[in-house]
Amino acid sequence: MKNSVVAFACSVAAGLCFAAALDAPARGQSADLVLCDRIAADPTDPDKPADVKGAQAIAASDIATAIKFCRAAAAAKAPVAARRALYELGRAYAAGRQMPEAVAAYRKAADKGSTSAMVELGVMLANGSGIPKDEAEARALFQRAAQAGNPRGATNLAAIGSDGGASADPVEARALLEKAAATNSAEAEFELGVMLADGTGGPKDDVGARAMFASAAAQGHAAATEWLAAFEEAGRGGPKDKDAAKADYQKAVALGDDHAKAGLERLKCPIVLTTKRGDVWTHLCF
Repeated sequence: MKNSVVAFACSVAAGLCFAAALDAPARGQSADLVLCDRIAADPTDPDKPADVKGAQAIAASDIATAIKFCRAAAAAKAPVAARRALYELGRAYAAGRQMPEAVAAYRKAADKGSTSAMVELGVMLANGSGIPKDEAEARALFQRAAQAGNPRGATNLAAIGSDGGASADPVEARALLEKAAATNSAEAEFELGVMLADGTGGPKDDVGARAMFASAAAQGHAAATEWLAAFEEAGRGGPKDKDAAKADYQKAVALGDDHAKAGLERLKCPIVLTTKRGDVWTHLCF
């Protein structure tokens, strides 16, 4: 019989306590890491296992639990497991506004090769959030992450310097995103689609952007689904299709994208009546 590990944790946000019976040898990871992942995993982290959903934000009531299990999991001997746990520990500290601890955890995770930690640390350095501002180091971190295939690293690399700091290189960022999108990364496809739609780092390409949004949307990417619906509504990069737009806005709402709600309202009330001054007076709905 295989050995199993039973772990017990409470999630106040979920309103329950749970015991997790985990076959650690079969999963190749500790019970601490499983529970750390369950509460603090980042949905966009390339190190995240496919069967882990992740959370956009860590609930305030779960921060202490996340810190406990992620700190324990960070001692794992497996390099990928250790760096993922350290990154998730950094997320938990950041959620609790324990910024020095978050910076320390992100640095350790980045040193072990976590591209997500590189991005988060880079954002903190670029903004001077919880750490002295250093745009040169931020750019270096974004570049390392982007070259390793992290799409957020590429988009941040393109954006840094827009307020007078280090020179941005959108052409390089777009090329790196194209490389990442070729691996069928939904996040990379979405980010590349935005650059294509805006004409950032190269020619504007609505057809290519729509294709990127469609591919990412097929993988359940909320923002890409909303952008696809907007393109279908306006007829950008392909035929205008209000029915498809409505269906995709509804999917995006179900996936948690609040912007899609405005799209649905536009479809319901497409005619806008304005005053002579150009102010919106009312909408006509059907």
